[in-house]
Amino acid sequence: MAKAPARFVCANCAAVTAKWAGRCETCGEWNTISEEAPAAASVLAKGTSAARRIEFVDLEGSAAPPPRVQSGIAELDRVLGGGFVPGSAVLLGGDPGIGKSTLLLQAAAALARAGQRVVYVTGEESVDQIRLRAQRLGVMGAKLDLAASINLRDIVATLQATTDVALVVIDSIQTMWLDNIDSSPGTVTQVRASSFELIRLAKEKGFSVVLVGHVTKEGAIAGPRVLEHMVDAVLYFEGDRGHQFRILRGVKNRFGATDEIGVFEMTEAGLAEVANPSALFLAERRGNVAGNAVFAGLEGTRPVLVEIQCLLAPNSGGTPRRSVIGWDSGRLGMLLAVLDTRCGLRLGASDVYLNVAGGLRIGEPAADLAVAAALTSAATETPVQADMVFFGEVGLSGEVRQVAQAESRLKEAEKLGFAAACMPRRVARGNRKLTAPDGLALVEIGHLADLVARFSGKAAPPKGAKG
Repeated sequence: MAKAPARFVCANCAAVTAKWAGRCETCGEWNTISEEAPAAASVLAKGTSAARRIEFVDLEGSAAPPPRVQSGIAELDRVLGGGFVPGSAVLLGGDPGIGKSTLLLQAAAALARAGQRVVYVTGEESVDQIRLRAQRLGVMGAKLDLAASINLRDIVATLQATTDVALVVIDSIQTMWLDNIDSSPGTVTQVRASSFELIRLAKEKGFSVVLVGHVTKEGAIAGPRVLEHMVDAVLYFEGDRGHQFRILRGVKNRFGATDEIGVFEMTEAGLAEVANPSALFLAERRGNVAGNAVFAGLEGTRPVLVEIQCLLAPNSGGTPRRSVIGWDSGRLGMLLAVLDTRCGLRLGASDVYLNVAGGLRIGEPAADLAVAAALTSAATETPVQADMVFFGEVGLSGEVRQVAQAESRLKEAEKLGFAAACMPRRVARGNRKLTAPDGLALVEIGHLADLVARFSGKAAPPKGAKG
């Protein structure tokens, strides 16, 4: 029998080539190609099983919402859409040391204390290391089924013989190994096959499975992209290890809202939930400093207020520097161009430093107006009104555009004691008109030049706002 030809697979994009190369021609990454065993012949080609006809149904009908198993950690349940769904698969990624194992151990212990059976399988650490972490977190009393193994065949056989399991944690999927695949753990073939077996077993037995995934230097989950399509939910644990805040963000969820966030604070006793992230992000804010503005943002369904900080420094004669933390550097360049061209605010010769305080990463265009306010405040050395929030998208002609869920942003601002909100001009949509909370004055901006004029002293403060 002729030997099957070797194949080489890219660990970043799963592209297959006939020979090894230092750089993948598909995704452009270096040193990601490795040799793997050839794919098995198709089962359909062998004709080993008879096909049967499938039945089609129409769209009419009703179904009850999926049951939920609450983890006992409200912020985690919020991101999941209400808790773990039996038979679902969740993929959790994040930088090394960010707190993935800590979060899952706390959630597993909370479920075990609630009477649920939880299995925690680690392939990266020993049992003694997990026990040391549990002792530090104060969860030693939880009745948790703990094991250290990388042999997936043994893990699957054990889970098939185990009953009444509510949650299975695999830490991590890149360490799992199938002995019938001729490649090392962490390769594309091993990760894909191991994930398929675990997800199939979870749906067959009715338990939830959480797969911990490593991330690349770009922040994406390592391994084949198909892994994110196989699971029901993909969560990213974000944050800086030098900062106490951690953000759990859902980027995919078949049973809930996407882009939902949960906020945690890393303490000596583990991760503590933050029920009101807006108050925490603004706890150290000083309202009398030029270059600072408060943005009324929206993360999933949760309104969040966060401080935008801007600093302009004189350039020594080289290329002006643009340093951005927590926001899109491309949108900063666009805003600088609009302020220069449409509003006459010359910032091109200055070094610009922009920071989102608290470690939160903002992705929505609604932050444009808050960033523009911080830039204008820093350029004119005029502090922003301390009790005012900003939100609105800025177009290339300088117009300020409407954003989604303005009422939720205004309610959050009013709840935290803000007296004014700078926002786009209200446009009637059908018979519905935006209503503002009592005591919150609205400053409607139609063009970015109107905002610059306010800092130049050409516009009066809003009526009823605190000056």
